Amino acid sequence: MDDQIQIELEATAFRTLRDHLMDKRTDVQNIDLMNMAGFCRNCLSRWYQEAANKKGIEMTKDEAREIFYGMTMDEWKANYQTPVSDAKQQDFKKSFKENFNTNHENR
Repeated sequence: MDDQIQIELEATAFRTLRDHLMDKRTDVQNIDLMNMAGFCRNCLSRWYQEAANKKGIEMTKDEAREIFYGMTMDEWKANYQTPVSDAKQQDFKKSFKENFNTNHENR
């Protein structure tokens, strides 16, 4: 497999993951993704932003999120975000600390 085909396959896999999370599984909350998998939709949009920045494309966190989500964060929250329990918040703080720091150390 040549490099271009690999890039195209990876891009297709990324788009499929994004579409799955945005269209088919809006019921899955970001906090649940982060607590269970160590990443969420915001992480994916941040990785997109970081990749753009590395290519010299200026992009803010909010711009990347709007591209990834297909709407503003306020719209996403109003349409799909549900209240979260204190226990999930505590799990999130731990998961965020572990995964955010690890993900950034590897970049």
